[in-house]
Amino acid sequence: MTYFLTGATGFVGGAITRQLRTAGHTVRALVRTPAAAAHLAALGVELHAGDVTDKASLRKPMAGADGVFHVAGWYKLGVRDRAAAVGINIEGTRNVLDAMREAGVPKGVYTSTLAVNSNTHGQVVDETYRFEGPHVSLYDWSKHEAHKIAQQQIDRGLPLVIVQPGLIYGPGDTSGVRTTLLQYLQRRLPAVPSGAAYSWAHVEDEARGHILAMEQGAPGRSYFLAGPVHTLVEALEIARQITGIPVPRIRLPPVVLKGAAALASMVDAIVSLPPSASPESLRVLAGVTYLGTSVRARKELGWHARPLSDGLAETLRHEMRLLGMSPAF
Repeated sequence: MTYFLTGATGFVGGAITRQLRTAGHTVRALVRTPAAAAHLAALGVELHAGDVTDKASLRKPMAGADGVFHVAGWYKLGVRDRAAAVGINIEGTRNVLDAMREAGVPKGVYTSTLAVNSNTHGQVVDETYRFEGPHVSLYDWSKHEAHKIAQQQIDRGLPLVIVQPGLIYGPGDTSGVRTTLLQYLQRRLPAVPSGAAYSWAHVEDEARGHILAMEQGAPGRSYFLAGPVHTLVEALEIARQITGIPVPRIRLPPVVLKGAAALASMVDAIVSLPPSASPESLRVLAGVTYLGTSVRARKELGWHARPLSDGLAETLRHEMRLLGMSPAF
């Protein structure tokens, strides 16, 4: 099969690309700078210069494809300028799905997120849940708007499957999750937010879920690729059991972080704060939960996520080696 893929140079897109090539499929990857994607070329991936914000660049590599994976997305916290979020997550999604319709591609998989539901306030929701209210972050809002575009395309008959991952971790991550794990391993993590909870899934499981959605997912359906639920405190306790490195005793309750976010909002109005100390970053940690159940994905796709203890052990070994530490597990 021949698949067109956006976001192949990213964390999840890279894992999907590797799995597709291992299975013998042809992959056409849209990349901004082909010279910087030599690692994909080495896998036999066809590189096509382009960008999701440039609809014209999508047409040639999408022509004749058996399927489209739209994985590319924008994710940042504490950024004032909304242009990139709108351009990539919202308009980029519109461009890719419009081009898919025009090219007559028989099936597509769009990478949404559990974050379209924003804070579930401890509730583990399923695909029937509909969020109403203000979103916690610009990312949540922009993906919510993009999700609506995908659903509108489905309503117009586009053969599209939507997958919604939760928190994704694993070797090769570059997100704030990795930053937290590195600080923990180096014993530089000052405190741990309490109450924050996520559905944790290893990147290779997420990639497999995308491919299963392409192969077996019903067009028009959404599937939560949501791993096991753990608070951040619980995840670090699992890390302690694996590595023996202690977890900081200081816990930051939601009320403290909410107060800090309110104070940061006043300061940020005068002096631009760094992203890590921005009101948005603090709000995301203030007891917010991004939780979902993967029952539908398990039943209809045969998908499952490995236990956090297994995936975290592999991830921590990888990071410790990069730090020059010798893992004894």
